[in-house]
Amino acid sequence: MNIESLRDYVIHKPFVEEGFPFGDSVIVFKVNSKVFLLVPLNTSPLQFNVKCDPEKAMELREEYPDSVLPGYHMNKKHWNTVIVDGKLSKQQILQMVDDSYQLVSKLKK
Repeated sequence: MNIESLRDYVIHKPFVEEGFPFGDSVIVFKVNSKVFLLVPLNTSPLQFNVKCDPEKAMELREEYPDSVLPGYHMNKKHWNTVIVDGKLSKQQILQMVDDSYQLVSKLKK
């Protein structure tokens, strides 16, 4: 998976907005004006931050210690950094994005 395929997947979700509020190096995706995905553009391999249920976040970090880390520059309890290094399937990666989208889209403005 690369940045283009990730962006294409995310941008087609209902009510998603994208922008660069932190400068040109990080693309931010929001739903209901709330961030659910941050993708730095200058990393290799691709990595991104997603919101996650705290218990599930810990489980994923334990199961994939090299690919799922506490959220970089984020609340470590609620955010994970996912490294797309081939250890996670495309389905697993997209499920994490979907979970983040669902969590944030349910939040009230």
